[in-house]
Amino acid sequence: MTSLIKTGLLSYGTSGKIFHAPFIDKHPHFELAAVVERSVKNANNDYPDIKSFDSVESIINDNDIELIIVNTPNATHFDFAMQALKNGKHVLLEKAFCCTSLEARQLFSEARKRKLYVLPYQNRRYDGDFLSVKKVIDSGVLGQLVEIHLHFDRYRYTISHKAKEKPGPGSGIQYDLGPHVLDAALALFGIPRQWSKTVGYFRPGTEVDDYAHFHLSYADGKQVFVSTSMLVADPQPGFIIHGTKGSYIKQRVNVQEEQLLKGISLSDPAYGLETKDTSGKLTLANEQGTVIRKDVKAERGNYLKVFDDVYNTIRHDDSYPVTEDQIIKQIEIIES
Repeated sequence: MTSLIKTGLLSYGTSGKIFHAPFIDKHPHFELAAVVERSVKNANNDYPDIKSFDSVESIINDNDIELIIVNTPNATHFDFAMQALKNGKHVLLEKAFCCTSLEARQLFSEARKRKLYVLPYQNRRYDGDFLSVKKVIDSGVLGQLVEIHLHFDRYRYTISHKAKEKPGPGSGIQYDLGPHVLDAALALFGIPRQWSKTVGYFRPGTEVDDYAHFHLSYADGKQVFVSTSMLVADPQPGFIIHGTKGSYIKQRVNVQEEQLLKGISLSDPAYGLETKDTSGKLTLANEQGTVIRKDVKAERGNYLKVFDDVYNTIRHDDSYPVTEDQIIKQIEIIES
């Protein structure tokens, strides 16, 4: 078996073109070998040596492909991932991983049976804002955590023609942005003891939820509030963490996506770096009431590290950072 992981993309829309192809192409242990383009053929303009297939079945049946990236609409994830596994391929599966926890369990079971990997693509763990928050929490300076608010919001009043805006499995904001914020909560704080969910339908004519709120309660008493909305014109901080010794407030900054859309190279020295004005705000207080405030520079983000994780798991059987338990719990919370 070659050391390069020959990889096939099931779609070359925004997800494939922005979040996957550049990183596979850049990574020394991957080869961007093939893509599915059902009608318009654009991939060869960016990657002259790439094979372009007309169907998912064709790319999955290509014996040269070792890893399939499923980045198609949510409702197709289970079927395409299962087909790939049954054809001897490892799978990297976009969010939402599946539409139901039962489907997720079946995929993990099939992968184990065939000695393959089905891996969740949760790239936001390598955003600078998330990494900065994790570093502050892990340092212990906030003391015992008490109350946390996580937000991922947008403003889009009109309803698009995309699959996620149409009624059916995997539709609505809880399956679109919900996996990002729920994964952040599970990665930072673990599995909650209990949870509740509220969804809303606010845009005229909407057939899917455009607001979702999750309240996660933990055994040690901390309360985590996770929200996502399509109707936030003035976004509040994406991360608000209060502990017994202080607070940390951090804006959500989508710097990598913005840079990739502008065509900035992964090798650019500025790639993944936030500007100074988006620094996190750390406020610490002692028992005498003395308050110290300071800015915390964001960590550098880099989605290339997702593919480091994928490579190390497939080639070296390393533990993948996003666990089966976390993914199943994420979907259980969404489908509750």
